[in-house]
Amino acid sequence: MKNIGDIIKFSKTLRLLYVEDNQAAREATLLIFHEIFGEIVVGVDGQDGVEKFNSNKIDIIITDINMPRLNGLEMTKEIRKADKDIPILVLSAYNESGFFMDSIKLGVDGYLLKPIDMTQFIEALKKIIVKIKMTSEVNLLQQYQDVADISTIISKTDTTGKITYVNDAYCAVSQYKCEEFIGKSHNLLRHPSVAKEIYKELWETIKKKKEIWQGVLKNRTKNGDTIYLETTIKPVLDMDGNILEYISIKNDITHTMNQKTRLIDICDASDDIILVLMKIENFDDIERYYGQNALRTFEEIFAKQFTEAIQQRLSFRDLFSLGDGEYAFVKKIQECPLTEGELKKELLAFQERVNESVVELGEIEYDVTILISLAHGENSYENAHYGLKELLQSKKTFIIANNFIQDERELARKNFEILKMVKVALHNEKILVYSQAIIENSTQEVSKYESLVRLVDEDEKIVSPYFFLDISKRGKYYYQITNRVLEQSFALLHVTDKEISINLSALDIERSKTREKIFELLHRHSDSAHRVVFELLEDEEMKDFELIKDFVAKVKDFGVQIAIDDFGAGFSNFERLLDYQPDVLKLDACLIKNITTHEYSQNVVETIVSFAKRQGIKTVAEYVENEAIYEKVKALGVDYSQGYYFAKPQRLSH
Repeated sequence: MKNIGDIIKFSKTLRLLYVEDNQAAREATLLIFHEIFGEIVVGVDGQDGVEKFNSNKIDIIITDINMPRLNGLEMTKEIRKADKDIPILVLSAYNESGFFMDSIKLGVDGYLLKPIDMTQFIEALKKIIVKIKMTSEVNLLQQYQDVADISTIISKTDTTGKITYVNDAYCAVSQYKCEEFIGKSHNLLRHPSVAKEIYKELWETIKKKKEIWQGVLKNRTKNGDTIYLETTIKPVLDMDGNILEYISIKNDITHTMNQKTRLIDICDASDDIILVLMKIENFDDIERYYGQNALRTFEEIFAKQFTEAIQQRLSFRDLFSLGDGEYAFVKKIQECPLTEGELKKELLAFQERVNESVVELGEIEYDVTILISLAHGENSYENAHYGLKELLQSKKTFIIANNFIQDERELARKNFEILKMVKVALHNEKILVYSQAIIENSTQEVSKYESLVRLVDEDEKIVSPYFFLDISKRGKYYYQITNRVLEQSFALLHVTDKEISINLSALDIERSKTREKIFELLHRHSDSAHRVVFELLEDEEMKDFELIKDFVAKVKDFGVQIAIDDFGAGFSNFERLLDYQPDVLKLDACLIKNITTHEYSQNVVETIVSFAKRQGIKTVAEYVENEAIYEKVKALGVDYSQGYYFAKPQRLSH
């Protein structure tokens, strides 16, 4: 099996069971498989796969994981009960260690990610064909000869687990000499991250059950590199069924493993690592505008250029393609002659060259720009990963991220404390609505109140929503807070005869239970609903604009007024006014706080006010903190003012 032609020639003699529930994915992949396999039996889910296996003579199985009835791993478990040796490849869009470890325990022969990488697939198929040929051979010596021809890794151990023989291929992949193995156990290669349960199950299979064990073992070489060995271990029995020795046949599948898994393992195995993590900016646009084929072509061209460029200057080792436009290079610290400052200088120069380059996609030229996150030492992968996140948020392009994991853990700790504080406050009824007066500029009389959420902590201190509201959105507490604010705000309709203004975000409106709560309250307080004002907070999280338009129309039937908050900044625009037809525009604080000295702010406010008056829309100036600001917004024709010059938020007495 030295070339693809030989592999496909043999695979044409095999009957494949292919199990995939997604019709589009199934049809696309079958186009590939019909070129490789002689006969294909198709299953549409895990249960169907078991039934097709039981009713057909199958030589090899390729299955998806996430399927109805039985998933791919559950199906594999059922099939393994009937046939422990049938070759099984798991093909999935999922890149999770849980699936991977479960696959190992079930003894699958390979784990490939969608879309299929043909190089990895052919390599995996080659290993499976070798396994099939070995299994079909009667003469064990001939099997040894076959595996020797393709450099398969072979070892033998005695009944106590001591190594008695290793071939040259084993020494080459492990970086140990043969004499260093003899008399030792395979613990010499054990990777510290592999669960003890895997080895316990291995020995129970070969020693107690006297059966063949198959799986993928993660090992560590003499110099600390992580390798993955597809392993078959068979107990050799005498005529009376006593174990004489164990024979292990392995194949090095390190380069066909998921690359992110490999990279993380390398970084976890040593603190002596320099990691360069890179991301192509706007990578999603390539697929969106040019399609999947162009995306694959782009990745192939870019990876080749990438590798050549960085190896010429910095002699890094393999390129790791991590998906979604992320790439990584890794190097041991002692192998790098450069200081951190020199390395940074070289990487910035490399980044500049890449950013000036062009990748040709047929007749299209694509300009490439990359972000670079550099980390070394302990937690190098996590630090570099969070460094990339920081670059995306800050709009910077290069970062040294050596301590980011500590910062993230500290942030996580603080977030946990905040969520704990919110939970306690909800339990103790300490999520409260404070009201801030909104003044009519012409009379300086209170016209309405805005409901503002506050939290009272266990020390009876008042906490602003700035410190807890966004964090609460990451769990169930945000919706509980919203319900408390809605209940208390509607209750204020019976405390005052003024209008009550309530903030609603897209997140609130798009949640069906929150909409149901709002309409239940509007029905319950229908006599006063005309004094309710909903301030719409526009943000990037808006997913269903048509739903929000429908919500606005329905609440207006109750007499509810609509205000657009923070108008003049952020996402608000004049086109949105046509959709919402608001009654009120609340001018953003960034326009008001410097309005006495900032001519641009004055001109923007004057324009908005002029437009609003022609449309019959009222305007409110937020952040009116002193008399000078008040006089200016009044002079510009703003109808209402809100700010500390008139009133701070406070509890309205019931």
